[in-house]
Parts: sequence; structure tokens; C-alpha cells
Amino acid sequence: MAVIHSNEIRAMTVKAGDLTTIQVLQQGPAFAMRLFRMEPGGGMPNHTNTVEHGQYVLKGQANIGIAEEIFEVQAGDVVYIPEGVPHWYMNTGEGDFEFLCIIPNKPDEIKIVEKEC
Repeated sequence: MAVIHSNEIRAMTVKAGDLTTIQVLQQGPAFAMRLFRMEPGGGMPNHTNTVEHGQYVLKGQANIGIAEEIFEVQAGDVVYIPEGVPHWYMNTGEGDFEFLCIIPNKPDEIKIVEKEC
């Protein structure tokens, strides 16, 4: 389908996340576009993916950990996460944090990164 409104696409709970949903907006032969929404206090744990991520923040603010750095992001920011690099998200705002995430349309293995004792 060439055009569809995002309200017509079911949002699914992110199993490893807290107060986080995902909508797969588009899945073409080369890439997939997803919309993530995190409620206040929500986030996703430190994890790796076998595909790179290109992200655009639509709404709200959050901290994103990428490797050993923490970035404070807000609407209008563009984020790049290389494949295999540990990363996490935490909504630090009072409203929802929303971002588009574009990834190559190829197999993606997600691994939760355990914290060291």
C-alpha cells in the first residue's frame, strides 16, 4: 500500500521495554520504518542489534546510551546507532517520547546486555 495513516497500524508492546510500544509503519524490500513511543518513565534496556539504526526524534525528550556515552535528545534530533553497539533508552520528560527508527530490512538479532557486577 502506497499511503496509509499511522492510526490504522496496530501498536504492539515492546516485550523487553517498559511502557514502550512499536508500530511497523512500513516494510519495503530495502528498509523498515518503525515508530516507537515511550510513556513518561518508560524505556528499553541496554541491548545490541545486528542491524544499524537511523532515528529521528519526533516528540519529547530522553536519554539514550550508545556504547559508553549518554546523549540527551529531544524533538528534531537525529540519532545513528551502528550495528552491534550496545544502546538503551529512558524517557526523561513529562510527556511521551516518540521517534522514527529506520533499519535495513534484513534479519536482526536482539541481545539484552547484562550489567556487570
